[in-house]
Amino acid sequence: MILPDFSVERGALARGARRVAGVDEVGRGPLAGPVTAAAVVLDPDAIPDGLNDSKKLTAKRREALAAWLAAHCDHCIVHVGVEEIDRLNILQASHLAMRLAVAGLRTPPCHALIDGNRVPRGLPCPAEAIVSGDARCVTIAAASILAKVARDRLMVDLAQQHPGYGWESNAGYGTLTHRNAMLDLGVTPYHRRSFAPVHNILCKDVRTNP
Repeated sequence: MILPDFSVERGALARGARRVAGVDEVGRGPLAGPVTAAAVVLDPDAIPDGLNDSKKLTAKRREALAAWLAAHCDHCIVHVGVEEIDRLNILQASHLAMRLAVAGLRTPPCHALIDGNRVPRGLPCPAEAIVSGDARCVTIAAASILAKVARDRLMVDLAQQHPGYGWESNAGYGTLTHRNAMLDLGVTPYHRRSFAPVHNILCKDVRTNP
């Protein structure tokens, strides 16, 4: 199995970038909850073992790595809520979360590595997009872990406020349990009204309850 490494970051450092941030987001696809981005700067001399795309790690391993990264690295995690997602669209909301995460680092980075194929506009430093970056660059992998753990924890908290939707296990994604709950229990303030499954349920309610 090929694991992410520090080669892209090392190249940026060799070109004069003293601090390289990795940036990733999680939560573009769910029907409920925020989109979450994280930015992190790793110490080249103290990179923990096991960094990888967060989806490839067990929950226990993600939690352990997230705790280490939060304790030892300059990082920032940002949640952008459903109001902004519905106002901007999910792509622009995710880019907003990335910009805020980079801007929220204690010390501004010299260069940012962005997971995906687009660099958000308005970043405070030069940046490059890395397709499948969380599987290629340990710094982006670290950001993916921080973002996923933070968002999953938030969705567990929201599930306690709005039981029945299964957010503690589906993280707001459109599982059968979640979709059935929207039909039975209705749409909450944390649902993304601009997403078709939610929009269609709201339209149906309007038609049946004029």
